Amino acid sequence: MFFEFAKRISQLSEAQFFTRMGICMDIKEQISRWRLILGQESENRFSGMTDLSLTQEQDLMDQALASIYNRTELGGFGNGNQGASGAGKGPSNPQITRWLGDVRTLFDKELVTVIQNDAVTRCGLKQLLFEPELLENMEPDIGLASTILMLKDQIPKRSKESVREFIKKIVEEINKLLEQDIRRAVTAAVNKRNHSPIPSASAMDYKMTISRNLKHYNLELGTIVPEHFYFFDRTSTTAANKWNIILDIDQSGSMGESVIYSSIISCILASMSSIKTRIVAFDTNIVDLTEKSDDPVDLLFGFQLGGGTDINKSIAYCEQFIENPAKTLFFLISDLEEGGNRAGMLRRIADMKESGVTVISLLAIADGGKPYYDAQMAQKLAGLGIPCFACNPQLLPTLLEKALKGQDLSKFEKMK
Repeated sequence: MFFEFAKRISQLSEAQFFTRMGICMDIKEQISRWRLILGQESENRFSGMTDLSLTQEQDLMDQALASIYNRTELGGFGNGNQGASGAGKGPSNPQITRWLGDVRTLFDKELVTVIQNDAVTRCGLKQLLFEPELLENMEPDIGLASTILMLKDQIPKRSKESVREFIKKIVEEINKLLEQDIRRAVTAAVNKRNHSPIPSASAMDYKMTISRNLKHYNLELGTIVPEHFYFFDRTSTTAANKWNIILDIDQSGSMGESVIYSSIISCILASMSSIKTRIVAFDTNIVDLTEKSDDPVDLLFGFQLGGGTDINKSIAYCEQFIENPAKTLFFLISDLEEGGNRAGMLRRIADMKESGVTVISLLAIADGGKPYYDAQMAQKLAGLGIPCFACNPQLLPTLLEKALKGQDLSKFEKMK
């Protein structure tokens, strides 16, 4: 069932092939490689030659290849509609996004390109990427949007504008859902604790002014005649005293939906002058995307979904932006599947919290809002007093407000 894949890489010498797959050239390993190429139905033939057993990584490779090249499963994503006549339901399946991330992690870059190009052709994605009129008529779907972003390097030039418009529809819908609540949450929390004797219409505390003057209600006028006005102290809005919000966003394969929500939230926060916002994306490399925060669509296209995960390295990078720990809110947005130094990551994030930074872990959401994360790592973070949440994105404004106000976050369900 994998003969097409074998044909695509047949131009490689045997040594090049096995070197790129990261496998030693002994007989057993060579047989394992051919077992992966030819598929599960060839296992009985090879088992008589040697004690054939795939390693955990090889088993993941087998599953990834089967998802594309297993003809009997029609692409391996449970899609029986994708033939040449239409795109079917396959592209909106969030499993594809996670699969594409697995491929980036498991295979050499050149082989990833081959496999992804085959995915576009065989899993019903080709028409969406090569026929822009189809995408123009599709309803916004966050699962499909995350899959398209994963394949953005394969998008032909003539389709790029249609893809951008499709992503823009998603952004606008989520923005309408969250923007007002996020702005209200930040406004309610930032620099609202102290009052000032200096009058300023823009700084008036209407709630306190009304409540303190209810006794001065004038029946004849039908209104309150305030005896005293209350104003918020705006002196703390100077750069040195602004809240600094750092969003450290995992861009590995399972993070498609989370990256979309995180990008939109990041842009809303970055547009507010009362706070400073830093946006960092990471897999095994780190990209600072803060300069792209003027446009959430541009920001989304700055992410390179897929690949490994090095949280420890990313946290180390973010530490340089902590000027006033007591005024810093650090969001780690990740599935917590650390591929780097797990112990070092835990020490580093514990030190960050100990310094006075408010640290919150937002766990990955995928497959229609279901949480997807390393439960063991989440437990260890919770044991350090770092809350881990996999909440509905609509609850994030409330979480943000409580965090900025220094309130107890225990009412939010911890995912352990």
